[in-house]
Amino acid sequence: MKVRTRFAPSPTGFLHIGGARTALFSWAYARRHGGSFILRIEDTDVARSTPEAVQAIIDGMQWLGLSHDEGPFYQMQRMDRYRQVIGEMLAAGTAYHCYTSKEELDALRAEQEARKEKPRYDGRWRPEAGKTLPSPPAGVAPVVRFRNPTEGVVAWQDQVKGRIEFANGELDDFIIARGDGTPTYNFCVVVDDRDMNITHVIRGDDHVNNTPRQINLLQALGAPVPQYAHLSMILGDDGQKLSKRHGAVSVMQYDDDGYLPEAVLNYLARLGWSHGDEEVFSMEQFVQWFDLDHITASAAQFNTEKLNWLNAHYLKLAAPQRLAAEATRRLARQGVAVAGGPDVAQVAMLYRDRVGNLNELADALHPYFLAPRPGAEMAAQHLTEVALKGLHALRERLAACDWQAAELGQAVKQSAAESGLKMPQLAIPLRVALLGLPQSPSIDAVLEVLGRERVLQRLAAALST
Repeated sequence: MKVRTRFAPSPTGFLHIGGARTALFSWAYARRHGGSFILRIEDTDVARSTPEAVQAIIDGMQWLGLSHDEGPFYQMQRMDRYRQVIGEMLAAGTAYHCYTSKEELDALRAEQEARKEKPRYDGRWRPEAGKTLPSPPAGVAPVVRFRNPTEGVVAWQDQVKGRIEFANGELDDFIIARGDGTPTYNFCVVVDDRDMNITHVIRGDDHVNNTPRQINLLQALGAPVPQYAHLSMILGDDGQKLSKRHGAVSVMQYDDDGYLPEAVLNYLARLGWSHGDEEVFSMEQFVQWFDLDHITASAAQFNTEKLNWLNAHYLKLAAPQRLAAEATRRLARQGVAVAGGPDVAQVAMLYRDRVGNLNELADALHPYFLAPRPGAEMAAQHLTEVALKGLHALRERLAACDWQAAELGQAVKQSAAESGLKMPQLAIPLRVALLGLPQSPSIDAVLEVLGRERVLQRLAAALST
């Protein structure tokens, strides 16, 4: 049996962190077993589904690198197939027309609640041996209900939660097609899973109550039942249900906030799954290790601090040109052009170990591409008469200096000594003159990446104020 998993989001919003974890686990399980990962867009909620949400889901999957093998398939493009299966079920007697009006259902519910019973359809239009059904009322478009078994239990061995069972007597004959002929969620899911030969359904535990209905439908259709694995919810840092303030935002927001996709993926992999004490691993390692047995049945808790730590770790490993491209993209959003400036990759490498995300990196690179503007207070504190005298001497030395970090560092030391200054007494004013900041990476490295012409220009501007 070839493993076939699917990720089936509803495009009524963005791809959030919980959905991304479901997609990751489904993708990894298929990759681990040499199977196929299918992307299916469940867009039958026409009122709430939008093309923008579909694109947001696809963008999020692409950013994370969770490539699908088949799809995306859209349920709205499969309506003829659903109607065909409904017709087959009506002919087979596994489904039937129900003409109960909304008012009748409301009255039935009220009576059941008054008797403290669980509200459910009473099967008044369900065909039974020896039962005479009333004549269909004129002008009423019937719904189609599934003829659910009334005895026994429906059970499955959940790959995360263990054995789960429901008494069939607790499941009513639910609607599989509305009066206008449109199919319902549980029905579409079952037809899709059957037609796409899905072997393993990995999804959130908010679907546990749907599973017995879907299993009964599959069995009525004579289709094999997939293995189910229901993932527990993700809680926020404070132990409460994940919300936007915790991180339940669009996956693409993490890109906007300066996170690397590999950091987000590594973090998501550890949300409810573990491989010993391993905390940091590549997606190749994750695929090799991933199984359903080590997914915890208890809720996972989001930890922003750990995500930030992972992001800083992956930043330290990132290639210079990649950091340059990411920083350039972010600087452009802020109206900062890098053309004509120092080499972005070289500057980025000065800060790779000093920042926690790509936005911090871009902010750190600002002074290298914009003329320094130290505030009046900073200038008064650091660009003193004594400091400016030392900077003047340094500028003359730098004009003839071999432009290598070691030589540049020596030039700063010699100029400081000749001016009667300690190294920080010249290096800090130099940073203020070059970058508008009193702190930076090693001053010799800063000089080297800025380049001779730019350094001399900025020193001249500082000395002329």
